[in-house]
This record gives sequence, structure tokens and C-alpha cells, in this order.
Amino acid sequence: MSAALAGAHDRQPFAFVAERLWLDFVNTDTGPRGTDPLHDFERFARWLESAHMFDAERAATMQRRATQQPAGALAVLADARRMRAVLRILAERGAVLADARAAALAEINRMLGRSAGTRRVEMRPDGSFGRAFVPVGDAFAGLLIPIVESAADALILAELPRVRRCADPRCARVFQDETKNGRRRWCDMATCGNRAKAARHRMKLHT
Repeated sequence: MSAALAGAHDRQPFAFVAERLWLDFVNTDTGPRGTDPLHDFERFARWLESAHMFDAERAATMQRRATQQPAGALAVLADARRMRAVLRILAERGAVLADARAAALAEINRMLGRSAGTRRVEMRPDGSFGRAFVPVGDAFAGLLIPIVESAADALILAELPRVRRCADPRCARVFQDETKNGRRRWCDMATCGNRAKAARHRMKLHT
């Protein structure tokens, strides 16, 4: 990736439209021009912060540790991409393919088995509360745990039949359909939904 493209890409905001943390994480594989939004550890840490998995202070701490321990940072980034690939298949095929569920289960348990730490409830800067995982030992080991637990909840709560892919064929985002009638089609009405509406309008003008 060129420096100019990387710089422009770093300024792209992350989208959180999926209703579930694990699905928002899956959607980080849909960068423009085939680029990976999580192309380095710094960008990964920014996503974790944007997802409220930790605050700005801890994000800065993790980035300092990544500079001091580059091998550890690269290892967790590789784990993140591997997990994301497995969860992409789970999101798109898990409702109908037992093999997709089995592969995700194996990866989830692999990650859970590697991470030791404590779970706690923390107050966020905006006054709300959220779960946090504080790893013991390896500072990088627990970074994926909230994502892994979110995916585990999808299996445990049998949520996969409500996971959808955006109806726009140009968009690869997935989301949890929380509508009562189960008919949500777009990842985001402000983008894909409006594009479809505009396309229908243009067709009417030419008929």
C-alpha cells in the first residue's frame, strides 16, 4: 500500500451499523479498493477504541506496547484477521452450513483457551457501563475477547438466522436484523438504502 493511499485510508471513519460487535468487526474487511481497514496495529487499536472496547488512554498504552513489542502486536493482528475470516463465513453461511458453525466454534474456543484474565464492569467516559476483559500476562492476549464473546453469543442465542448481508450487491457489509418483521435490507439507509432509492427514481424517469 502506498503512503498516500494508506494516509487517505486512515482517515476513513469506521462504520458501526451491524447491531452486534462481532458483525461490525467482520465489516472491517470491506475497505475501498481492496484495502484492509485494519492494515496495521495502530489502525486495529483505533477500531477497538471506536468500538468502545477500551478508552483513549488504554489505546495509547497498547500502541506504546506495540512499539516496544512488535512481535506481539503482529501476532494479535494476524489472529484478528484469521478470526475475522472465520466470522465472515459464519455471518454469511452459518445459518445453513453446519461446517461454518463448527469452524467458528473451534476458532472461538481456540481464542478463549489462549487468553487468561479477569472480567469486570467499567464506567465509560459518557457515564454508561460496559464489560471489560483485563488480560493477565500477555498485554495483547485479551484484545479479541469481547469480539469472540459476541460471536459466541450469536451461537448460544441462535441469532444466525437473523444475520443478513446488505442488499446492495456492491456492499459486503453484514448486520443483525432486529426489525420485528425481519425485512431489513440495507446495512445503512443513509448510504446503501439511499443509493437504491435514487436508482429506482432514475429508472422511473427513463420509463
